[in-house]
Amino acid sequence: MRNAEVAERLEEFADLLEAKDVSYKPNAYRRAADNIRDYPSAIEELAAEGEDAVGEIDRVGDAIAAKVVEYFETGEIEELEELREDLPVDMEALTRVEGVGPKTVGTLYEELGITTLDELKAAAEAGEIQEVKGFGPKTEQNILENVDFARQAGERERLGDVKPLADDVRSYLDGVDAVERAEIAGSIRRWKDTIGDVDALAASTDGPAVVDAFEDLPNADELIEAGDTKASLWANDVRVDLRVVSPDEFGSALQYFTGSKDHNVVLRNRAIDRGLKMNEYGVFDVSDVSDADDHQRAGDRVGGETEAEMYDALDLPVIPPELREDNGEVEAAANGNLPDLVERGDVRGDLHTHTDWSDGSNTVEEMVEGAAERGYDYHCVTDHAEGPGVFGDTGLSDDDVREQADEIESVRDDADLEIFHGVEANVDADGDITTSDDLLAELDIVVASPHAALDQGEATDRLVRAVEHPEVDVLGHPTGRLINERPGLDVDFDRLAEAAAAAGTALEINANPARLDLNGDAVRAAVDAGATVAVNTDAHSPPELDNVEFGVHTARRGWAEPADVLNARDADGLREFIAD
Repeated sequence: MRNAEVAERLEEFADLLEAKDVSYKPNAYRRAADNIRDYPSAIEELAAEGEDAVGEIDRVGDAIAAKVVEYFETGEIEELEELREDLPVDMEALTRVEGVGPKTVGTLYEELGITTLDELKAAAEAGEIQEVKGFGPKTEQNILENVDFARQAGERERLGDVKPLADDVRSYLDGVDAVERAEIAGSIRRWKDTIGDVDALAASTDGPAVVDAFEDLPNADELIEAGDTKASLWANDVRVDLRVVSPDEFGSALQYFTGSKDHNVVLRNRAIDRGLKMNEYGVFDVSDVSDADDHQRAGDRVGGETEAEMYDALDLPVIPPELREDNGEVEAAANGNLPDLVERGDVRGDLHTHTDWSDGSNTVEEMVEGAAERGYDYHCVTDHAEGPGVFGDTGLSDDDVREQADEIESVRDDADLEIFHGVEANVDADGDITTSDDLLAELDIVVASPHAALDQGEATDRLVRAVEHPEVDVLGHPTGRLINERPGLDVDFDRLAEAAAAAGTALEINANPARLDLNGDAVRAAVDAGATVAVNTDAHSPPELDNVEFGVHTARRGWAEPADVLNARDADGLREFIAD
């Protein structure tokens, strides 16, 4: 599916239109992009049927549908190319700088000719930006402080942006006749929140045939290099590396290229202690080999066809990929103390979702139906309360939330699952909750999240104050980070976890791929402190409920078991937690 690819083009279209101060159209393109990205069928198949078929996607009008069809027929969108020529800026990089949006990019290009991050930094250092009308010293300093973060963020892609491409690559390779098995390795398989490239493995006895097929990957933009068993290309501006290996060495290659490097070093040292040699070709008994370092396959091979053989040769169970970061997982495996990690099927419901009462796209009923379709036992509606940092005027007043309760009650009557009514309240700069205590006490669940003052540096006191509030059940996206966009609050997670455990407040793993907040390390701190975590999607539409998989794998990176996860409990267990 090329849905994400098309969505990215439409989002670029929106940014360029906004930079040129065009009204209304940017939002239309962004809504269309969101719905195309979430559409369950392949957009290229609809485009092949024509504009009317593409136009069946919600909020995709005739003009946008025509551009989608044009893209698949010609490989480009003429109007987008014209906008790029008229505004030749690195929009993606520049807008990664916190506080720099498309309109700012457009203004700085018109006034100073800025097109790249380097030019932006140079202009800020020279004091030129504060001289532009509408800017000032504070804005210029903020830009200067965030340019380096934006540059670093550009070196890696968000997992959520690349995972669909990786899935497409694996699916494509699975369909190649010469391929016996295909997997994605590397940091994607470990579910790191950012990745550098896509590492694809294929088991085959005919490397050249696999490489030839790989060069025809539908998403491919440009071939970098190709040999008999290796190839690299660019697809959707991401580097994809293919390695073809012998079927009887697939397990060893998968283990090796999954990494991490630090994890593999620990394993290799464990192998050496046992008179073994471990590498991408297998595990070899080299106890009687004098020149084992000179030959990759020296000695008697004792494992390598499967990952299980690799670990078994070292007297270890298979260590889940999410744990392979040299954080004590090998010692735990050796001692029989690996955690029984949470799985997606353990999640019984979502405790943080939005509807069209605030900034969601769908009604309460539609969101509940989406939850029921996913087999959940319960669903919680937590629209934004008004307060600092809430986008636009979407936050609900106390009266609005009470009015919403009537609609939820009417939906509850016909629902096949339990519905909890809550709110996403706001944690202000001092750690106070900006929604009245009277309203919070009336609700089933209270999620409290920081939305403003996210650049204040050390913020542990603020968040500890929030988790200690007697009506707060879940601390939502605790740092407020947006991956590759803003770093979020600086938090002592050990201290926060201890406070949350003592207060009986859950810490959220926000499963939105742009957030993944808590991250894996913070989840580990929560688990070690005995705090409870909640895997929530923060969904604004039914398809976003599927982002739970990103939250679950982030929880697994933090060694979380089902008992650690609030919404892995049944409804009665949830009520017991929030009642304490």
